[in-house]
Amino acid sequence: MIDRIVGAVVFVISVSAFWVARGYEAGFGDPLGPAVFPQMVAALAAILSLGLMLRPDPNPKAQSRPALARQVATVTVLACYVLLLEPLGFPLSTTLGTACLALLFGAGPAKATLTGAAVGVSLFVIFDRVLGLPLPFAPAFFG
Repeated sequence: MIDRIVGAVVFVISVSAFWVARGYEAGFGDPLGPAVFPQMVAALAAILSLGLMLRPDPNPKAQSRPALARQVATVTVLACYVLLLEPLGFPLSTTLGTACLALLFGAGPAKATLTGAAVGVSLFVIFDRVLGLPLPFAPAFFG
């Protein structure tokens, strides 16, 4: 039953996010516009949530305390990522978020830091430079 409840909650959030993203506008002539990426993510989340609702786990098990603590920590990291994205910019906040998630999943500090930096810089270059989707670089440091 918990799978169906989570699936329904994710579905409602996904549909809401898709709807809100329709109003995203950019002040430049980008043919795709800024709404495309959040709408793609919302559509994918909605499709996957349907899978949770239609094919739930037949034998769900209660999570152990350490697993539940990691899940809460993961949600906390993601919430902090959203809050830090605008003031710190995409590369730094993505680096910090990825490194924290890597630590939560058992990576050592050096590997987590290296992975975070690689993901943050790579995604910034791909989205901002290659795809032309403007992302905040570091407003808190460079205005």
